[in-house]
Amino acid sequence: MPTSIITTDDLREFKMELLDDIKTLLQKQSSGQIKKYLKSSEVMDLLQISPGTLQNLRINGTLPYTKVGGIIFYDAEEIQKVMESHRVHHGLNS
Repeated sequence: MPTSIITTDDLREFKMELLDDIKTLLQKQSSGQIKKYLKSSEVMDLLQISPGTLQNLRINGTLPYTKVGGIIFYDAEEIQKVMESHRVHHGLNS
């Protein structure tokens, strides 16, 4: 595998592309273009968890879900609420 050299121009270009991607995602989110319901595989990718962990989150009631025709769907807003409700705040007195 050939060695490539990354220049500061390459890094600057990467930064601009990344910022554009983030801006696009934020615009999609604010306009409601992001999917409302996610499948299990999408939730596992989003949260970086295994199928077993996702199953445990369903079983213990942490993640609400809907089952339609054998396919499990999760409401994206509910996932966001669960993430916010489990946020850990570390203060000076922790």
